[in-house]
Amino acid sequence: MPSIDLRQAALIVIDLQPDFMPGGALACHKGDAIVPAIDALLRARRFGHVVATQDWHPAGHISFASSHPGRAPFEQIDLHGQPQTLWPDHCVQGTPGAALHPAVDWSSVDVTIRKGGDPRVDSYSAFQENHGPGGTRPPTGLAGWLRERSVEAVYLCGLARDVCVLWSAQDAARLGFRTHVLWDLCRPVTPAGDAPTQAALAREGIALADPAALFD
Repeated sequence: MPSIDLRQAALIVIDLQPDFMPGGALACHKGDAIVPAIDALLRARRFGHVVATQDWHPAGHISFASSHPGRAPFEQIDLHGQPQTLWPDHCVQGTPGAALHPAVDWSSVDVTIRKGGDPRVDSYSAFQENHGPGGTRPPTGLAGWLRERSVEAVYLCGLARDVCVLWSAQDAARLGFRTHVLWDLCRPVTPAGDAPTQAALAREGIALADPAALFD
């Protein structure tokens, strides 16, 4: 594979928010462990373009278990013809848990994509919402933003490795971007998600990249 000029590539930091940290509303396994390294990567300014995503739900979002009487977090239901995991209430708009992590210097970020704002539809990927009532996955606008800047390669990190990072990587690859996951700069909801995530990435030819190599 030819080398990639990082000045023409984009770093996409997925949902690095307090609600996904240990002690948060929807804690990812050791989610706090990646915060210092992602902060260092952003401060290094190796990438020509930097994107952050932010889970940004209205209160009473359809993906919250509390919106479905008698249901518990992590149960699955059918929603718009697709399987939907019910989550604890998390990343409610305007709450401290929905903010971008305060221990990170976000000054290098060019654009922040807020997702999950439609109360009827969940939204994992940085590129497209989940399936909605019409059976489609509306775009977030990120793909167009990247193409306007002639970005052909993307590198993803953040939370959660087995949900939003995975969906974002799959969509990026399907949309034609050369896609890399900075595996060590991601964490799963639970470690049980890692093996299926690796298998899914491998099936779609998505590369796992070593963050240390970005500093060479």
